Amino acid sequence: MRSILRGIVFVMGIAAAQPHGETDRPAIDAVVVRFMEAWNQHDAHALAALFAEDADFTNVMGMHVTGQKAVEAHHAPLFTGPVFKNSHLACKLRSVRFLKPDIAMVDVDWDMTGAATLDGVVRPPRKGLIDLAMARDGGQWRIAVMHNSDFTAPAPGR
Repeated sequence: MRSILRGIVFVMGIAAAQPHGETDRPAIDAVVVRFMEAWNQHDAHALAALFAEDADFTNVMGMHVTGQKAVEAHHAPLFTGPVFKNSHLACKLRSVRFLKPDIAMVDVDWDMTGAATLDGVVRPPRKGLIDLAMARDGGQWRIAVMHNSDFTAPAPGR
């Protein structure tokens, strides 16, 4: 019985020693992976499902939409039209900072190939940074706010 109690105290000590919210890091990592997968499958519905119902989304050009349904409506024509229908996104988690156990700021470096201008001219590879405010809601991490930055020079005619 003592060894069981010592084991429980030991595990509780490890959990208490974890930085604020760090036990949720794998779940946040998984959202970033699912974001990348949804993008690469050009699936606006799966992408939008990662966002909170009342999420705010701002793209690299400063266009802003509010709400999960608006995120889907914004991306659907981009995934079927010339801009992103052949795009491939690679993401690398840069940092996670827990502000509270259920709120995290997440930075994601991204690289994209295959994107095109509205008239179908293929753009050179692009790089950027996604800043996410994520919140745990009902045990699931969702994107509450997303700001996307593109560090690549725009293509001619854009």
